[in-house]
Amino acid sequence: MSAHWIAGNTIALLENGEEFFPRVFGLIAKAEREVIIETFILFEDEVGLGLRDALVSAASRGVKVDLMIDGFGSPDLSPEYMASLTSVGVRVRVFDPGKRYFGQRLNIFRRMHRKLVVIDGARAFVGGINYAADHLIAHGPKSKQDYVVELTGPIVVEIHRFVLHAIAVGGKGAGWFRRRLRAAKEHVDVTIAQPSGTADVLFVSRDNRRHTNDIERHYRTAIRAARQRVVIANAYFFPGYLLIQEMRRAARRGVDVKLILQGEPDMPIVKTAASMLYHHLLNAGVRVYEYCERPLHGKVAVMDDRWSTVGSSNLDPLSLSLNLEANVIVRDREFNGVLADRLDTLIALSCKQIKTSDLTEWSGWRLVRSFFIFHLLRWYPAWIRWLPRHAPRLQRVESGAQGSGSATAGATQTDTAA
Repeated sequence: MSAHWIAGNTIALLENGEEFFPRVFGLIAKAEREVIIETFILFEDEVGLGLRDALVSAASRGVKVDLMIDGFGSPDLSPEYMASLTSVGVRVRVFDPGKRYFGQRLNIFRRMHRKLVVIDGARAFVGGINYAADHLIAHGPKSKQDYVVELTGPIVVEIHRFVLHAIAVGGKGAGWFRRRLRAAKEHVDVTIAQPSGTADVLFVSRDNRRHTNDIERHYRTAIRAARQRVVIANAYFFPGYLLIQEMRRAARRGVDVKLILQGEPDMPIVKTAASMLYHHLLNAGVRVYEYCERPLHGKVAVMDDRWSTVGSSNLDPLSLSLNLEANVIVRDREFNGVLADRLDTLIALSCKQIKTSDLTEWSGWRLVRSFFIFHLLRWYPAWIRWLPRHAPRLQRVESGAQGSGSATAGATQTDTAA
């Protein structure tokens, strides 16, 4: 993971599956050497079948194809689907596969929640969109609103190194990692690492070893530095005490702080949890908007006129303290303006602003609840780390494996970087 800003990048915003899927499938069709994909959810629907066809076609013409999926997020892929990939040489790996107990999967902690694509080591995608039809607006009222960025320039070298390392520590080893990097550098040194634009980009990940709070820390730093505006659109919002306090302080010193949260959530508990914080935020001057057109799945933000972020990380206990996540942080006025315009349009056309007068619950109960929420937010980043910290496994799916939920491998592979 890059520890410093990398200059000279081009970045483009893609909104929803209608913009993302055709773009990434088209570039996979043109890939010459390598395609690497990490995703939390892969469903066997029209989108998942489209991804399969693109990867099978690429592998059949000699492209190296690696696909990593999460065992909890993608549990029900059929043996036929998996065999269609592995039979042509696609290397499929399942992150932390687990068994079902009474029909339920219990490995909900330490999930691989990243959504990354790297093609030929030259182009990368980072964001929140999974490979599922519910990211298409045409899917209906439950389709998700979300964002991805497409990147070219020197930052792609860092992202490429990151995804190769994720595979290597899953069992391939340091020798394989060095060989893949050497092969990539034959092209990187001449064509890929050269500046292609004006954006400074930082690739930030969250894991359970060395980078446990990097994404949250960058959010807090940017809010603390903001002087004009903070706009955060986040699907699952229940952050820790420190981040809430930075938002309140920013609003009190005159920064225009806006939150866009779910008004039509995919899971009702999401709205319930976030609404517990409304009084605390509104009383400090934070403006809260609920997106009411469809479920909001985005994880994006803009601050002032240069800083932006897009990625997979929600602002809730799972993403901030448990999951493996990845965001890009961008310093670029043009991109900041593009994303800010999209969020302003979302607020103007599809959001309801929450006022203090909308919150009608009994004041005594609110005081009691606020007391417990305050202490929960203050201490959960510490106590949540006492949850099981096993080393998640990467398991290679071989031809004939019975879907992602029971993938078989010649040897169990341990992802020590997680």
